[in-house]
Amino acid sequence: MAAATRSIGSLTVSFGLVAIPAKVFTATQSSGAISFNLLHKTCGSRLKQQYLCQKEGVVVERDDMVKGYEFSKDQYVRFTPEEIKSMEEVGTHAVEISEFVPIESIDPVYYDKTYYLAPDKGAGKPYALLVEALKQSRRCGVGRWAARGKGYLVILRPIGDVLAMQQLHYAADVRRASEVEIPKPEVKPAELKLAQQLIDAQTAAKFDADAYKDELRGRIETAIQKKVDQGEEISMVEPAPPGEGKVIDLMEALRASLEKSGRTREQAERLGPRKAPKRVEEPAKVVRKAAKR
Repeated sequence: MAAATRSIGSLTVSFGLVAIPAKVFTATQSSGAISFNLLHKTCGSRLKQQYLCQKEGVVVERDDMVKGYEFSKDQYVRFTPEEIKSMEEVGTHAVEISEFVPIESIDPVYYDKTYYLAPDKGAGKPYALLVEALKQSRRCGVGRWAARGKGYLVILRPIGDVLAMQQLHYAADVRRASEVEIPKPEVKPAELKLAQQLIDAQTAAKFDADAYKDELRGRIETAIQKKVDQGEEISMVEPAPPGEGKVIDLMEALRASLEKSGRTREQAERLGPRKAPKRVEEPAKVVRKAAKR
């Protein structure tokens, strides 16, 4: 747990009569994201956000603000800070497991924020027991957790020897996949066979997150350093004109992908003669500029 060295809090995990005091660690580093500030174009000073009254056109200070809920178009009911506070969930600092379910029964679309839990003093044995029992049963524990005035639906699942607490979206917050209209064209057996061969050719034993890097972050960091040190401009890639993307035959695209893998050229050739592609766009040009101060 080298990346999460400082605990952000503590809670107690309970199932049956077993209680496990645990320390909470963040599993991701959102604070490391690159963000830009708004500056005044003429002098470079940082800008300050202000709120304007749409009716009177004047700047409204925080002391003169109240919260309201729009129940109809341009109609609001007001709530005082005390009223809002009275409706918030009371932090319990505890997660009571209400049931255990197969981990594969939870669609990843429900996954939200993840935390790591570590055993607190004297909780090493029951912590290890729960982790091992979940691993061997291939189940996760479902429970609730209240913090920061909100109630969360969570699951407890093992990641290696670490117990992870995964926040879940409530069902009302997740749109059903059936709401998306999808056309149903005919899938030809030859196309399906070629697609399956492509999947086989590109299949790895397991997912390795370290193999994928945030290339955008790397480009931004490099550009920032250039501007700080040398004042060099960023290399730009010209986007393709609208409506001029690749238009090629589906079978040809699958066949080309297989041949690119270098392992299934003979399989592709056995599926029949090639069809000439209709049109392939030219690759985007790369423009590089360097301006010295």
